[in-house]
Amino acid sequence: MDLFAGLKSFFKTDATAIDNNVFRLHYKVTAVVLIAFSILVTGRQYIGDPIDCISKDDIPSNLLDTFCWIHTTFSLPEAWHKKVGEEVPYPGVDKYTPGEKRVYHAYYQWVCFVLFLQAILFYIPRYFWKAMEGGRIKNLILGLNSPILPEETKSSNRKLLVEYMTSNMNNHSMYFFWFVTAEIMNFVNVVGQIFLMDAFLGGEFSTYGSKVLQFTNWDWSVRYDPMIKVFPRLTKCTFHRYGSSGDVQRHDAMCILPINIINEKIYVFLWFWFIILAILSGLALVYRGFIVFFPRSRFLVTRSRARLSNQDYLESIINKCKLGDWLLLDLLSKNLDPLNFRDVVNDFARKLDGKSLDNI
Repeated sequence: MDLFAGLKSFFKTDATAIDNNVFRLHYKVTAVVLIAFSILVTGRQYIGDPIDCISKDDIPSNLLDTFCWIHTTFSLPEAWHKKVGEEVPYPGVDKYTPGEKRVYHAYYQWVCFVLFLQAILFYIPRYFWKAMEGGRIKNLILGLNSPILPEETKSSNRKLLVEYMTSNMNNHSMYFFWFVTAEIMNFVNVVGQIFLMDAFLGGEFSTYGSKVLQFTNWDWSVRYDPMIKVFPRLTKCTFHRYGSSGDVQRHDAMCILPINIINEKIYVFLWFWFIILAILSGLALVYRGFIVFFPRSRFLVTRSRARLSNQDYLESIINKCKLGDWLLLDLLSKNLDPLNFRDVVNDFARKLDGKSLDNI
């Protein structure tokens, strides 16, 4: 229970919004899904029965299971496309001839750990941005959204916020830089993880989802399930021991891997999800490029969240803001209710025009 409490604390998110929806897909959705998959595989692997091996020889089944799990099982590539029931008992399973090419399946021992590592990697950009942001938005809000805060206190806090924005005008360039850096980290991470999983699964992940889609459209009489090649449910294992005369004897065994039924579903989902997430993250960077190179877009974005604000005041403020100031203002629009943000915009515009806020 302490472990889960620690994980909950680690992935806990604040009520204050300091990012956007695509950013949250990385650390809120993807990281949590990967943790859930890791727990699922761990439970099946260490609490259930992940492997069952049988041999025609008198080898204790528990010994054979443990040996084949530790030393991995293998498939024969030449037997993947042979006709099941006539030439081979199962795709990839056939009589082994010494020297014949074998494909070993060692990944299934590490799936739960790799999934957990991936979840941590998806949270790193969030952790980085949160550290760089330093709770600035949370401190600036100063309870302005609280329904029990007296109006006099709200007015005082709003003046403090406007004073900060005015006195620190054009000093938030690094604030914007760190946020864009975190967005780039998100994109690099998801693309990098696609390559990571491809290497982890022996070069089969990058085309895994597309092959599964093709498989669903193939004719039943000729189609070949690509998931069986990547996540075989029946494999071979070779066990050696000394015979009664002291010579080394080889024993072939067939192993059923029920855990691969779970693994294949997990990685089909992850293939599609990571492709979608990579596209969305790439589009987020394109959007950020528009914000940088087309100043008018900054006003249009903030205006969509500030319907109650005076549009002339808002446009005047944004025209005077640099990128970092605009980002701060945009995040405030996400965290303040429309009425409070309207008042902040009005006060900020007056302050920039050199008017005093004491009589407001």
